[in-house]
Amino acid sequence: MPVPALDDWVRERTRGHDPAWVSTDPGFVHAHVTVLGPWLPAPAEGDLERVAELLSAVPAFDAELDDPAVFPEGMVHLRPEPVAAFAELTELLAGAYPQCPPYEGRYADVVPHLSLDQVGARGAAGPVTREQVVADVAPLLPARVRVDRVDLQWWQAGGCRLLRSFPLAHAPAGAGA
Repeated sequence: MPVPALDDWVRERTRGHDPAWVSTDPGFVHAHVTVLGPWLPAPAEGDLERVAELLSAVPAFDAELDDPAVFPEGMVHLRPEPVAAFAELTELLAGAYPQCPPYEGRYADVVPHLSLDQVGARGAAGPVTREQVVADVAPLLPARVRVDRVDLQWWQAGGCRLLRSFPLAHAPAGAGA
């Protein structure tokens, strides 16, 4: 799910680490919360229609991202609230595509999140630290977003692009999940 309020920030971090992963597609949003990945490498039209149907029954909702945290492997991230709404979307799609477990089944507990940076990665000012990432992103927090669609994006060095957007059901602004 795209988080436009943080896209410029995430795009610039990406550019600093590896510009090949910066998309030239104007519809592509770098700042996102993954719903299900990896998914089918070459989805058929029937798969796309099935996802569209599943997601069209899910009401749109408002979310907020704040309070940076770090996973044990060093990924600095933001958890969205309401986290349950994001987890339910993952469960919905993973249930429909059991051959595509989230993150290839590597994690017993799938935590919805927006990745910010990797502690220890090489940054412009030396190795990335949690404190430096938190200080850099702080002026943009809390980030608020209307979650009204799920984007299917292709991630490839030199070829990141938006493949399709799946709208969620209309719900009045301010409605929770």
